[in-house]
Amino acid sequence: MSIFTEVLSVWRKEDLLSEAWEQSLDMLDLSHNMFVKSVKKTKKQENLSVLKQLKNRDKEINKYQREVRRKIITHFSLQNNINDISSIMVLMNMVVDIERIGDYSKNILDLAIHYPDKLNTKTLHPELYEIEQVVKTRFDKTVDAIKTEDIELASKLIKGFKKQVTTASDRIVNNIISGEINFESGSESAAIVLYARYLKRIGSHLKNITTTVINPIDSIGYQS
Repeated sequence: MSIFTEVLSVWRKEDLLSEAWEQSLDMLDLSHNMFVKSVKKTKKQENLSVLKQLKNRDKEINKYQREVRRKIITHFSLQNNINDISSIMVLMNMVVDIERIGDYSKNILDLAIHYPDKLNTKTLHPELYEIEQVVKTRFDKTVDAIKTEDIELASKLIKGFKKQVTTASDRIVNNIISGEINFESGSESAAIVLYARYLKRIGSHLKNITTTVINPIDSIGYQS
């Protein structure tokens, strides 16, 4: 039995922790939805009010995080059971990563608001388009891995992260900074650099979330 499965069994027995876990899943679904819609909005010029309305969904994610924290702290103060500490740490780590994904999705929306054209990655930079597709797929699979406690899927996601996301994103950014790649305008270059970085950071937080399924407490966020 994995540490994640053991932790879930504890959460499901305790009312407040069970509620906190369910809200964490809702929070994950909301951040997933926000990310997917944010990426779509960069592909077409959208009404400003629509983009700002979507940005405000980040406040819902923040509200979830506060509620989860409150329930965790309340549970611990009432039970005062040191055996629950590992469970609490797993959940606290996960909601922090989910909240950060919401922040970076909001940053992507800022790009859609301020970039004067469509950010068509397929045309502008094929490798960036590939990263975008990889992160979208990884998000789908991360949600599945968490909800189904799929250790095998989580392991596969972690193993491919560095090559598919980190190295590819760094290569794009470094090539633009060094002048090896040039674009028609400074704003185009800046938008691509920022987008590559946002996707990398979202991918990194997804990896952290995935590690909760397979890693011991002290290795959450790291590739084992």
